Amino acid sequence: MDLLTWLSLREGIGHRDDAAAAGFSPVRVRAVIRTGGVQRIRARWIALPSAPVELKRAAAAGGALTCVSLARRRKWWVPPEADDALHVHLPGHESIREGGLRAHWAKPLGPTRPRSLEASVEDALAHAAECFELDQATAIWESAIRTEAITLDSLQQVKWRSTAARRVAEHTRNDTGSSLETIFHVRLSGWGVRLRFQVHLAGHDVNFVIGTHLIVQVDGWAYHSSSADRTRDIAHDAELRLRGYTVFRFSSAQIMYDWPSVERILIAAISRGAHLAPFRA
Repeated sequence: MDLLTWLSLREGIGHRDDAAAAGFSPVRVRAVIRTGGVQRIRARWIALPSAPVELKRAAAAGGALTCVSLARRRKWWVPPEADDALHVHLPGHESIREGGLRAHWAKPLGPTRPRSLEASVEDALAHAAECFELDQATAIWESAIRTEAITLDSLQQVKWRSTAARRVAEHTRNDTGSSLETIFHVRLSGWGVRLRFQVHLAGHDVNFVIGTHLIVQVDGWAYHSSSADRTRDIAHDAELRLRGYTVFRFSSAQIMYDWPSVERILIAAISRGAHLAPFRA
């Protein structure tokens, strides 16, 4: 196997110590670098021109991808308004060498991996807790649970160092169906009213039940986009109203970009007792 093939099996980028362990001497590596087939990144990394840009930038910074940058790479949910800066976990002795970087210098939660360009899941989640508001950070955490081979129990056993991370850990659940539902749940968690979600009523699950009789359905586009979906939703809402429930349905755009209006409607409904069972003489 030649060096180019070896790198291609590692997403196009590798540490020179790993290359040496694989049998590629420094002389051989320098020879390939001189041909232009391989790029040298600082002193210890080599990469193919086709290697992922974010990995090459992390190597050049002397750190590892973390926070929202690792979330994007690992297909976790990312807040729509998250910036495009590359978030890197840096050792304490490193400084930012280029623009467009967001540095996280916190001490790692576990043993360091000096030849990895990705921070641990736990460190990335801790950094996200510092970078985002509680509702969005919690949505990132719950997305990671759905995507990675981790459990809520294991995350709650981590010795989180920051107040922000501990607060997110307290709000994180493993039974929400989407990041949109997570955001809604976190925003209502401090209201002092009973809140249940994924409750089976009238033949279908509803997203949220506030109190006993106020139902909120949160419509993500992926699950409510067809005519058949819409027809089913309307029929279910009608059946729920016949059974005495008040039903509100909000779109993802309303939850994400017009929360004050959603909040006003829900507060008005609760103040009128819509969350309580209707009185029957």
